[in-house]
Order: sequence, then structure tokens, then C-alpha cells
Amino acid sequence: MPKKRTYSQYTKEAAVLLGSLIKLERKDRRWTEAELAERAGVSVLTLRRIENGDPACSIGLAFEAASLVGVPLFGSDQVPLATHLARTEEVLTLMPKKIRRSERDVDDDF
Repeated sequence: MPKKRTYSQYTKEAAVLLGSLIKLERKDRRWTEAELAERAGVSVLTLRRIENGDPACSIGLAFEAASLVGVPLFGSDQVPLATHLARTEEVLTLMPKKIRRSERDVDDDF
């Protein structure tokens, strides 16, 4: 029997919030579940799982549904995601490629 994946309360609440925003925007556009599901390329059952905040749904599917109905991701729409991505990649290039655990104890008693 496979072990059931557990999620933090924060993750659960974030998934429910995103799903609720998707549902709200879908209804505001007067789209049926079937219409959004077709546009997103998913089944109606999968769309319902996304809108109900199932954290086991693919993040890509949830982001696609959010994008289709106009839910902003990662803050305001003023700065395009490509700009955020470029900034993040710049910082990542300065970070070490690998993280290694220290094999010795640090003596920080002064």
C-alpha cells in the first residue's frame, strides 16, 4: 500500500486559495467547468480538483487554469514573470552549484 503524501497547512491553504480564485474568475467570465476544462486541456474532474484546492494536482495544470481566467501569479502584473525569472536566475548563478553539509562542528562559543 503506497504511503499517502501529507502537506503542510500552509500548502493546503494556498492550494485552496488558488482554486477558489480560479473558480471565482471562471464564474465571473460566465464559463462553465466544461469550457475552462477544455481550454486548459484537462478533464472536468481534474478542473474540479484544482478548484477545490487538491494539492496533489499538477502545478502546471493549476497555473494554466489560473492563467486562462486571469488570476495573477507571483504578485502584481506590473512586472512580467520573465523579468522575475531573469532576476532569480542571475542570483542563482552566484550561488554554489552544490550544497554540502559541513563535516565538522562549528565552534561558535566565544
